[in-house]
Amino acid sequence: MLTLEPWALLILPLFFALGWIAARIDIKHVVADSRRLPKAYFQGLNFLLNEQPDRAIEAFNEVVRVEPETVELHFALGALFRRRGELERALRIHQNLINREDLPAPLKEQAMFELGVDYLKSGLLDRSEEIFKRLSEGARREEALKQLLEIYQLEKSWDKAIELAERIPELAAQHEVAEFWCEMAENALIRSKTDEARRHVQQALSLHRQCVRASIIAGDIERKEGHADRAVEAWLRIEQQQPEFLALVASRIAEVYKGMGRQAEGMQLLKGFLSRYPSVDMLDVVCQQVVEEEGAQAAYDFAIAELHRTPSLIALNKALEARAAVTPAEQLADLELVKKLVKAQTQRLARYTCKSCGFKARQFYWRCPACSEWESYPPKRSEELALIQ
Repeated sequence: MLTLEPWALLILPLFFALGWIAARIDIKHVVADSRRLPKAYFQGLNFLLNEQPDRAIEAFNEVVRVEPETVELHFALGALFRRRGELERALRIHQNLINREDLPAPLKEQAMFELGVDYLKSGLLDRSEEIFKRLSEGARREEALKQLLEIYQLEKSWDKAIELAERIPELAAQHEVAEFWCEMAENALIRSKTDEARRHVQQALSLHRQCVRASIIAGDIERKEGHADRAVEAWLRIEQQQPEFLALVASRIAEVYKGMGRQAEGMQLLKGFLSRYPSVDMLDVVCQQVVEEEGAQAAYDFAIAELHRTPSLIALNKALEARAAVTPAEQLADLELVKKLVKAQTQRLARYTCKSCGFKARQFYWRCPACSEWESYPPKRSEELALIQ
C-alpha cells in the first residue's frame, strides 16, 4: 500500500496553489491581449466563420491599417486561401500588402515571394518568373531560385533549367539534371536531329551513369537511324544499370528482333530476362511472342508455368486470355465470366505507384505528375510491389 510522508502532504496543496495562480496569470494575459486587438479583428473572424471571405479580407485589411504589427495575420490568411485553392483571394491579400507604403522591406519581400507562389499556382508562369528573378538578388535568393527552377521545368524550358542547375549545383541533384538532358534528347529526336539527341544523351550519362532513361533514348536513336543491333546493345546496357527497368524496353526489343527476322532469338532473350527479373509487363510481351511463334496453347502453358512461379492476378489474367483462345465456343461462356471478373481487378492493380507520394498512374512517368519528383516510379505494377513487400 502506498504511504506518503508527512512533508509530502504539506507540499501537495502548495503545488495546487501555484498551478491555480499560473492559470490565472495566463488567463489575464489572454484577456489583456484580446482587449488590445481592434474591433475589426473580431469582425473579420466572424465573417470568416460565416463564409464571407471577401468581407473578412476587408476587415482584416482594416486591422493591418490600425495595427501594422498584425501583418502576420494577412500572411496566414493568404496561405490558408491558397491551400483551399482560392487563389484570387490569396493574390488580393498579398497584393494589398505589397501596396502598403509603410510596410518594412523584409515583410514586403516576403509578400512578393508569396505573390510569386500565388502566380505559380495559378499557372501565370511569366508573372511568377518575373517576381522570382527580382527576389533572386535579395535575401530570399535560395528560395527564389528553387521556384525559378520549378517554373523552368513546368515551362519545359530545359535549357534554362540546365543552365541554372549548373550555375548553382545545390539546386538539383545530378540525376535530376540528367533527366533535363534526357528531355532535351527526346525533343531533338522528335525533330529527327539524332546527332543533337546523341550529344544530350552523353551529357546525361556523364552526370548519372545509372540513368536508364538515357540508355533507352540511346537505343531509340540507333533504331531511328536503322542500326538495329546497336539499338539492342544500348537497351541491354540497362541490365548493368537497373535491370528491373528492362520491362520498359521489352516491346522495343521484340519489335526490333522481329524486324530483323530473328523473332525466336528475341523471344529467348526476353524469356531469360523474365526468369531473372520477373515482371508482368515482361510477361505480357513474352506471352504475345509465344502466341505468334508457337500458338495459343503454348502461350497458355507458358503463362500457367509463370503463374506458379510468381503468383499474381495479372499473371492469371494473361493465362485466362491464352486459355480463351483455345477453348471451344460452347465452353467459353463460363471462362469469359471469370476472365471478365479477373480483368476488372487487374485494371485496378495494374498501375504504377509513386514511391514519394503514392500517386497511381496507368502509364509510367519519369516525373510524378502529382509531387513532381524525378525517377520516383518503380517499373513494377501495384500488385507486384504489394507481393514484394
